[in-house]
Amino acid sequence: MSKVSLIKGMVSVPIVFVLLAGSSVTNAASEKPMPATSATISANKAFYEQLDFTDKEDFKNAHKGFIAPLNMNPIKNSKGVVVWDSDRYSFIKEDQPASFTVNPSLWRQAQLQNISGLFKVVDGVYQVRGQDLSVLTIVEGKTGLIVLDTLSTIETAKAAMELYFEHRPKNPVSAIVISHSHADHFGGMKGIAQYAENPAKVPIIVPAGFNDEALSENILLGNIMSRRAGYMFGNLLPANERGFVTSGIGPGLSNGTFSYLPPTMEVKDDIQTVEIDGITFKFLLTPDSEAPSEMHYYINDYKTLVVAENTGHTLHNIYTLRGAKTRDTLKWVKALDETVDLFGNEDIDAMVTAHTWPVWGRDNVLEQLESQRDLYKYIHDQTIRLANLGLTPDEIAEKLKLPEKLDKVWANRGYYGTLKHNVKAVYNFYLGYFNGNPSDLDPLPQEESGAKYIEYMGGEKKVIKRAKLDYKKGNIAGWLKY
Repeated sequence: MSKVSLIKGMVSVPIVFVLLAGSSVTNAASEKPMPATSATISANKAFYEQLDFTDKEDFKNAHKGFIAPLNMNPIKNSKGVVVWDSDRYSFIKEDQPASFTVNPSLWRQAQLQNISGLFKVVDGVYQVRGQDLSVLTIVEGKTGLIVLDTLSTIETAKAAMELYFEHRPKNPVSAIVISHSHADHFGGMKGIAQYAENPAKVPIIVPAGFNDEALSENILLGNIMSRRAGYMFGNLLPANERGFVTSGIGPGLSNGTFSYLPPTMEVKDDIQTVEIDGITFKFLLTPDSEAPSEMHYYINDYKTLVVAENTGHTLHNIYTLRGAKTRDTLKWVKALDETVDLFGNEDIDAMVTAHTWPVWGRDNVLEQLESQRDLYKYIHDQTIRLANLGLTPDEIAEKLKLPEKLDKVWANRGYYGTLKHNVKAVYNFYLGYFNGNPSDLDPLPQEESGAKYIEYMGGEKKVIKRAKLDYKKGNIAGWLKY
């Protein structure tokens, strides 16, 4: 994030303002965002020279199969409190260029994520996108509906199902398949199960280890993760060009009711074929990749590949700032490589991910999988190489750049994870938090060290004067380089 230290006695400014919108730091008294500085404007303009904004293939794909828009009325919980409001993102217009306060690459991602509603992926496979942070996919079985992931809350899951039923036959839910152990993909379970003929007995299929991982992450560390997620996703920021723009993998988080139902079946074999409501699923376990418990699968009847969250239209995070176990990058790479090996010769019409729009056509699917496999492998290998040369994680993060072949791919851009954070995550996974410098082995807490820095630099007035000059030049935020 920003290289601004905390100063004793002063209120720290939420750095997510800078990360998400690129406007000047807010005035602590009024909390009103300022216009873009000249440094921000210059940095944002540079992106138009670096990236090919004439490439509209993603927009074509994001619109493909559109059936109906979302219901724009606010969604409320049982107490009448609004937990989701799609109209919050109405400021994002597809035909509107980015304002000076928004990185144009991020604005493009927000425009794509804002293409929402009910879509047909292929005959028999449908999606509701933009109703929550994640995507809900519905597979039409022989007797009912197989729901792939359930969004994060009961209320948004119910709204997604009602939208589907407005345009498709109202068959009962016959099964639920959860791709991995993160709450934004199973928190809406009860919202989906209510549409089953017997909600208490609806089959729920999950990857091995799901129950333990889902509960340990959301109960053992739920409080601290929730607080940190507020900073990571900018939950308290207003949604506009100077505040919250997008979460990168989707719109914002639902504030609705989280739910959980015990799974009825775990996929335990590395490769396992299961018939669900007359539809053949071929599962591939991908543990300790993007989630500790995760799986990919090929739906034979519909020639559709589902890859959970191990690939998508953004560089993901090897370490998430909300806090979670650091991901094993090599196992992530292995998951993508095995997916190519196992399913690459199948007749793939479409690939569905857990957050973003699909990819159509076997060649395009393999290109996406291989590009992101190589992306994570490069980050891993080069971080290890530079660590062995004696560089610290901060030094590696400043030095490492992606080769152009990977860097120019839109799906590899850092809208959710970042190259710098991922480099530090790889270093930490193998070597821990200590960077090898003895002076950093037992540092003072930030508040105490901040006070010392101020004292050594001649007092608050001198520091603030210098900070304002550096801020005006754009020298205090690492994001300006990227």
